[in-house]
Amino acid sequence: MTTKTALPEDAPAPLRHRLFWAVGGVLAVALLGLVVFALSFRAELDQAAERGSSDLALASDRLTTGLQRYRELAVFLSDHPTVLALVFAQSPGESPKQATSDLLRGLADKTGAHSIMVVDGAEGGDGQMLAAAGEDRLPTGTRAAVRRAMDGALGVAHFVDLEGRRRYVFAAPVFTPGGPAKGAVVVNVDIGLLEWGWPTEASAIYFTDQYGVVFVSNRSELVLRGGSAGPLPITHTYHVSGHDIWRHEAGPYIPSPALHLTRPLPVVGLEAELLMDLRPVLSIAGLQAGMASALALVFAAFLFFAMERRRTLAEANARLEARVAARTEALELANRELQHEVHERHEAEARLKRAQADLVQAGKLSALGEMSAGISHELNQPLMAIRSFAENAQAFLERENPGKAADNLGRISELARRMGRIIKNLRAFARQESETITDVELTSVIEAALEMTQAKISNAGVTLDWTPEKQAREQVWVRGGEVRLQQVVMNLLSNAVDAMKTSSETEDKRIEIRLTPGDPTRLTIADTGPGISEPDKIFDPFYTTKEVGASEGMGLGLSISYGLVQSFGGRIRGENRPAQNGTGGGAVFTIELQPAQRGNRQQESLDATY
Repeated sequence: MTTKTALPEDAPAPLRHRLFWAVGGVLAVALLGLVVFALSFRAELDQAAERGSSDLALASDRLTTGLQRYRELAVFLSDHPTVLALVFAQSPGESPKQATSDLLRGLADKTGAHSIMVVDGAEGGDGQMLAAAGEDRLPTGTRAAVRRAMDGALGVAHFVDLEGRRRYVFAAPVFTPGGPAKGAVVVNVDIGLLEWGWPTEASAIYFTDQYGVVFVSNRSELVLRGGSAGPLPITHTYHVSGHDIWRHEAGPYIPSPALHLTRPLPVVGLEAELLMDLRPVLSIAGLQAGMASALALVFAAFLFFAMERRRTLAEANARLEARVAARTEALELANRELQHEVHERHEAEARLKRAQADLVQAGKLSALGEMSAGISHELNQPLMAIRSFAENAQAFLERENPGKAADNLGRISELARRMGRIIKNLRAFARQESETITDVELTSVIEAALEMTQAKISNAGVTLDWTPEKQAREQVWVRGGEVRLQQVVMNLLSNAVDAMKTSSETEDKRIEIRLTPGDPTRLTIADTGPGISEPDKIFDPFYTTKEVGASEGMGLGLSISYGLVQSFGGRIRGENRPAQNGTGGGAVFTIELQPAQRGNRQQESLDATY
């Protein structure tokens, strides 16, 4: 039986379902990557801001510390006796001026100041140079600081001189004892020289004034840039977690995108700013997001493939269960058909056995019919003898000769016993045998068969070569059925007699019976007839070599004998034997039977059996 499984109408649905989960998984992994990137970026940005603040604080300290020593230098010189002598002299001569100039030059060389000048408060408070080191006149950019110093405060200013150098100026007032400032000490610092001593920084650090102009920086391309629009051409500004992120086009050496940090420096009048490169931060955040996405993707792929494997196993299990159900149904149907066929075969076998038993019985009756004339003779002869012996016994009694009468009565008893054996054998042979295979004494079977066929053998003029006295010394036990073995032996003897009886060429008509114990036990029945014309067909049903009308047989005797011997687990074969001493060879039939396992047993007498 073939089972067909139709595909459902919504067969693509599982594919859409898997595609939905696959796309959903990819989107979930991408979303997870974005979340991890955002969290990692914020965390790294906070850490970068802390590092940037530290760097900016260090840079601011370097600048303020560097400028502070020049401020202190200006304050120190404002109280120096040499400077005071020069400023308070009514008419300064060459000696105080020279001494002050020497002092200023020595300190300028030692401190790295660009120039140191001593001015008084003349010319409207702008100051008149009294002594100087590194300058021969007062730069214009210092006048505001000088005026501030003349007011009694520390003047601070920054400017760019005519040569393009950036200057930072400290002007310390020189006070009269208990009075106002009479002069000032002006210290000029070259910012460019100050920047050269700074260490290299990865971040861009610059300091702007109140106008937004970059005055100090560790990037030369930023110096003096800016104004109202700022120092950088900013393209985008972002605010993330309270931090400013700039994108600009200020040049390849200025970080972009960058974290922008500021720090006011009121002491020096500048504002410190820092641009920290965010590419490492983005790289770390991207790396962490990529690792998280990769792990999530691996987990999602593992989960997807696990679900696919589970789905595939479920589908395979469903298909297997369907196949098993179909196969089970087919097997049940086949089993029912097989049981029906077995039942039919059992019935056919039973019919065959019944037919075989009927056929065997028919063969027996046919053999009895063929032997009926001889059996009648075997019974009539003793009957006639019994009648004669009875009449003689009566006569001897009348003559008062009881001895002779008793002798005749003994002969009558012996003849009656003989007739009883014949009738017993005929009755046993003619009945339906239903007994199972058992141990049979083969010599007794041969004797019983000869007793029933003796008349036929004698009437045909056949000589029997069988010495029961020698054979009786040894009991030969085999496996079989007694009556069925008798039928086989009788059939072979009857066929041998018929073959020699119809043959005109046979002069020495003789049947030889030989019994050879062993494993297997062999019983050989040979005749001196014409032999077998077709040995290969001798055991086929309805095969006969007898002429039409010569016998009432149907050609089933040897076929029945073949089946009976095989039912005992034995074998039977027929063949022609070679001619001997100028006589015909004849046919030889050999029966091989399994020996009994009981060993030698005491033979029971035929009389006791009857």
